[in-house]
Parts: sequence; structure tokens; C-alpha cells
Amino acid sequence: MYICIMKKTLLATLFAALYSLSFSQIVIDTNYSVDVKTVVLAPLEVRIGDTYADNGEAITVSFDILGPQPAHLRYRLRHCNADWQPDELEAGEFLSGPAENSIDNYQSSFTTLTDYIHYEQSFPDRYSYFTASGNYIVEVFPQGDPDSILFVRRFRVYEDLVDIAVGIGKPSGANGNIYRDQEVNVGITPRTGSYLPTQENYYIVEVQQNRRDDNRRRLDFSGYSGATLRYDWSVKNVFAGGNNFRYFDLSNLRAAMYHVQRIEQWGGETFAFLQPDEDRSRKAYSQYNSLNGGMKVNIRDRQNPDIEADYVWVNFSLPMERPFLDGSVHIVGELTQWNLGDDSRMEWNSKYKAYTKRMQLKQGYYSYQLLFLPYSEQEALTATLEGDHFAMPNSYTVFVYYRSPGARYDRLVGLLRTTSIH
Repeated sequence: MYICIMKKTLLATLFAALYSLSFSQIVIDTNYSVDVKTVVLAPLEVRIGDTYADNGEAITVSFDILGPQPAHLRYRLRHCNADWQPDELEAGEFLSGPAENSIDNYQSSFTTLTDYIHYEQSFPDRYSYFTASGNYIVEVFPQGDPDSILFVRRFRVYEDLVDIAVGIGKPSGANGNIYRDQEVNVGITPRTGSYLPTQENYYIVEVQQNRRDDNRRRLDFSGYSGATLRYDWSVKNVFAGGNNFRYFDLSNLRAAMYHVQRIEQWGGETFAFLQPDEDRSRKAYSQYNSLNGGMKVNIRDRQNPDIEADYVWVNFSLPMERPFLDGSVHIVGELTQWNLGDDSRMEWNSKYKAYTKRMQLKQGYYSYQLLFLPYSEQEALTATLEGDHFAMPNSYTVFVYYRSPGARYDRLVGLLRTTSIH
């Protein structure tokens, strides 16, 4: 398996070099090996990609590596500032135990067409605990080769030291459109006994819609209401409503399920062709439940999805008469780590007059949106292909960071997730 991981040695080395050179830059969730699949990072008792843990909880990372033989792998933890840049803290300052350890829990796939090894590791171990809140990353690499990073994932450890009040409603004034947008206003109040002051320059307040990074907002302080710090009534508080997430179900490979047109097998691999997607920007809004971009590994006819779910080449398509000339189309959700890079970008196919994309995914349930990214912008748009609706039940998470003068790291002193239900 070690040979399998390193078979693209030159490419892996290049990625590692780029990662090392850019380590002072913002870290994002990234796979540096094409053999790494289905990375899920979550608190031990949650297991659905919720990468936030209360100080004292353990985090579990699970993932697959394609190939028949296991490899000796290790993980390494690092602490980051509020901007997701590695900070100055040494391991002993954020963890009461080793920040690097081996990954010993793994199983081989069973009765699948695609061979893979499923790994799972919780950290810190039962003899350790986090001693600092804030932003963290975990890197996984082959034993003996710490520079060949296979993947990096982010997570947060928080303290519960502030009360967070969130109001979600229609935009006020000229900040947005009352039919298409949602305004998220926030108030934070340090709790009695937390010993946190109410000086606004010590705090950073961020809001994230679903789990998107491209439109995560750092809110501006607007004033005090007694002992509460307010972050209200700014254009930064306004988010496009978006639309229900599209979804498909690969739990059963014997018959096509929701949004799957057909399933075929040839050459020892399985291929699923989804129903063609459509431009929904001009369609009326109709609400239904989905995972808001999440995913869940699942199989209908077997017992253990971790090792018995197979891998499928999933084919996406978006028919259009002509391509966009001013931007790119991306499939966004947990299936693409919410990134807007090459892994999520659809390509224009002039023969079929459609945007197309093929991904190798594990059996299960997946939800996603089709976002348009203008070439001149960093934030993708839902309006172009999904449409924006105020009634959309988006998930919002508020993060409250605190850093006093002279402190060496950003503490995460509060976290709240809420949904805009109308």
C-alpha cells in the first residue's frame, strides 16, 4: 500500500513543496493524493462531518486510501490563528500529550470491486486533552516521510464563555433584497465568571453559512447594548438565500435511486450517471429537507458501510446552450470539501452542450449546489444557477474569537449553530 500511495511521487512531492512554501498562508481542506477518499472529521459522538468540538471532546478522523495493502500512517496536529494560519504555539502549549502519533485502527474493504483501506483515528487519546481553544489542523502522512502530506483538514475546539444571540430576518434598509437575502445579526455577552472584558477590539466575530468558506463573513462591531456587544445592520451581515441543495442517493447499486439515471459496470468499476441538472434560477421555490451540502456514507444491502460500501464513478451534467465566458461552474458541498478549485470545477463539453464532471465517490447520500464563480471574484454566486430565496433554511454558525493584548494565540470562546427556518 505504501507503494500505491507514493506511485505519483513527483506530483506528491510537488504538492508537499507547495504546501510547505505556502504554510504562512491560509490553510484550506485539501487532499494531496488522488488515492485519499471520503475524509470525515467530526466529534467522536457525532460522526457527520461536524468539525467543532467542545474543549474536552475528542475528534475522530476517518478516511479511505485506495489500494489493497495497508500503510503505516501518522497524524500531526497544529494550532492556527483566527485566519487559519499556523501560529507560534508549540505542541506542549495546546495539548497535554504528543501532537504527533501513529494511526493504528484500519480495516480492508470487504467484497468491493474497488480495493481500499479504511482508517479511523481519534485524538487526542484518552491520556491527553486540548489545553487551548481555537483553530486546528490535522495532517496525515506516511510514517518516515513527514513532508509527504496526504491530506490536511481543519477543525475547531471551543470554550463556552459567551452567550451568543442570533437574529435572522429580512435585510434592513439598502443592505439587501428582502425576497432573496437573509440578514444575520449577532450579539455576544461575556458570561459572569468568564473574566472576559467587553472591549470590542479584543473580539473577532465570524458567521459561516452552511460550511462555505468563500462567503464566511467577519462582522463589524456596531455598538453596545448594556453588557452586550452588537454586530448588526451592515452589508457584511447579509447573505444570499440560495436554494435547496440538490441531492442523489447511491445507497443501492442494484437499482437506480433518487436522481440517478442509470448504473453500469465495466472494466471492474462501477459508473453512475445522474439525472441532468437544470438551471433553477428562474424556477419557483419549493422547500424540502436535505443535508445542506453534507454527505453520509450508506449502503442498503450490507451491514458495515465503512468497509463494504463500494466506490463509484459519478457523472454530473448541466445542459446549457453555451458556456459562461466570465466565470466557472462548481459542484460545492462536503463531497468537494466546499472548495472552489479544480476538484469542484465542471468543464464545458461542446459536443454535448453541457457542463460535465466525474468524481469517484463512496456509496451513500450526497447533497450539493451548483455555484457560479466570476473570474474576478472570490465569492461564488447562488443566484446564477440555483436562485436566491429568503425562505431557504440555511444553517449559520457564529464563531467568537478572543485575543487580549500580549496573548500569543486566538481563543475560540464561543460557538453557536442555528438555522434560518421560516
